[in-house]
Amino acid sequence: MKLLIFGMGYTSKVIAARLRAAGWEVVGTGREGTLRFDDRDAVLSALAGASHVLSSVPPAREGGDPVLDSYGEALFGAPATWIGYLSSTGVYGDVDGAWVDETAEVGTGRRSARTAADLAWQDLDARVRVFRLPGIYGPGRSALDRVREGHAKRIALQGQVFSRVHVEDIASGVIAGMDGPAGVYNLGDNEPSSQNAVIEEAARLLGALPPPLQTLEEAALSPMALAFYAENRRVANGKAKRVLGWRPAYPTYREGLRALNATTSPIIASAAPAPASGDQR
Repeated sequence: MKLLIFGMGYTSKVIAARLRAAGWEVVGTGREGTLRFDDRDAVLSALAGASHVLSSVPPAREGGDPVLDSYGEALFGAPATWIGYLSSTGVYGDVDGAWVDETAEVGTGRRSARTAADLAWQDLDARVRVFRLPGIYGPGRSALDRVREGHAKRIALQGQVFSRVHVEDIASGVIAGMDGPAGVYNLGDNEPSSQNAVIEEAARLLGALPPPLQTLEEAALSPMALAFYAENRRVANGKAKRVLGWRPAYPTYREGLRALNATTSPIIASAAPAPASGDQR
């Protein structure tokens, strides 16, 4: 079995490590990969020999999907039996804290380019599985790191909740999806919750005082972080459980943070601050 990954990033490296441990051959593009995205001959050669293909490349700022734009025709004609795409639950937009599943309307929020890419991958052909991911956390990229570094913030926004998922649970969900039917799957944990609750739990685990509550204005957030707080939704994961038999090893942020606190050294944690949105693939 051979997997070609477009965009060997934070999440896809975990998927690659799991599959290599199971005897797979895995190659990928990007700074962490073995192929240059613009080395067309090498990429086409890898594509011709891949049984599975996964893209974690985000859409371009100006719109369009770089992988589909450059290699869409080759992907359509490739011999791979399985094609996956890591998307974002940001495609659902703001629903004022309501639950969304894979049947919910998309394209109403700030992620118009991501929505277009998500739909374009679905339209490629019947081999495609789209995995919509909420805020991603894991080693070197969690509330523990932000508390340690003094970057954590608690924002006074009543009723604001987010969904999140541990990077290892994404890997197990994508791998489960290799034996499941084509379609769209949300991979999130079981308990959407406020960002404040996550920061407070991280502070408790570290024996630190949680940061003071602030208004959005007082927090002086970046435009990206402000956009993150502009949307409020709960992401349902029932389809992945029902259809793929997937179960998150870290069903809530509490289990995830405890495990990270037990295994992540302070040196590693301080080396990689988490982005505010947690939405890098």
